[in-house]
Amino acid sequence: MTTSGNRHPVFFVTSPLDRSCVERIRDVAAGRVEVRHEADLLPPTRYVADHDGVEQFTRTADQHDRFMRHLADADILWDFPKLPSDETGIFDVAPNLKWVQTTSSGVGQLVHRLGLKDVQLIVTTASGVHAEPLSEFVMLTLLMHVKQFRRLEADQRDHRWVRYCGDELPGKTMAIVGPGRIGRRVAEVARAFGMSVIALGRRTGPDRAREVGVDRLYTRDQLHEMLSQADCLVLCCPHTPETENLIDARAFSAMKRGVVFINISRGPVVVEEALYNALTDGTIGFAGLDVFRTEPLDGGSPFWDLPNVLVSPHSASTAASENEKITDIFCHNLECFLDGRTQDMRNLLDFSAMY
Repeated sequence: MTTSGNRHPVFFVTSPLDRSCVERIRDVAAGRVEVRHEADLLPPTRYVADHDGVEQFTRTADQHDRFMRHLADADILWDFPKLPSDETGIFDVAPNLKWVQTTSSGVGQLVHRLGLKDVQLIVTTASGVHAEPLSEFVMLTLLMHVKQFRRLEADQRDHRWVRYCGDELPGKTMAIVGPGRIGRRVAEVARAFGMSVIALGRRTGPDRAREVGVDRLYTRDQLHEMLSQADCLVLCCPHTPETENLIDARAFSAMKRGVVFINISRGPVVVEEALYNALTDGTIGFAGLDVFRTEPLDGGSPFWDLPNVLVSPHSASTAASENEKITDIFCHNLECFLDGRTQDMRNLLDFSAMY
């Protein structure tokens, strides 16, 4: 595929990316796409696969001018850039833009905020990349609870040898809200531990349940019925108008006492006041919370000090292999894009569904 004037499409990297990944992309793009990556225009990273970089980073006047010139030429972007102001639209700074590859799975809300719902733009996401680390976080939370990790930690710290009886996962029921790629991997791992798995989905029926890998699928109208069956609830759905405040006081009241609650979705899916009440009145026995309505979590938040909460700084999805996996998706998509086979691109964002 070429652009107007038969020039090669320009690909610009707008967020931190390993040089090895850039070189892989250059190999695929050789002779067909101009790849632009200037490390000094991007913030230093805080950890492996950090796509935001240090908050204090600012560009010099020269760096800003170069960054904006690259955006003005770009047909393809690696991540949406941070725009100069809320009034600036992405097409104001990148008028040639045709496709954005994001480094996150949940970009529906960002696309909505940028006013891109009805525009001619391809957006592909990192959907599926985070399934493994997130499923491991789910099992970490469950095992911490059933094996009473915090008790063991306290006893070891105090040099105290007191025998006790723990619990086990086989025979327990996990409920999943959002049986997409992440939810399916969570279900697969839970079943390997001997758990039964049920889920809330748009489509139901035995055939669909087998396809997803769960014992039964419930509809939105059956949410509370599903919750009443669960020993563990895992949220891994996207944040959309349909899921906002899905888990409210009524939902918590439908749950068993002592349920394990795990949120690897987005904070606004849960009413936090109701969550706090459920954590303190015995409804929730233990919770693993990777996301909150406001992030970073305020230092004065009561969630920090609850003994039955594991707070994770929205990092359960991040693993050292993340950028390599996203690069795999991008390289496949780049071949499709250049061949005019956009329908074969992976992880195409559904603008109406927001995921």
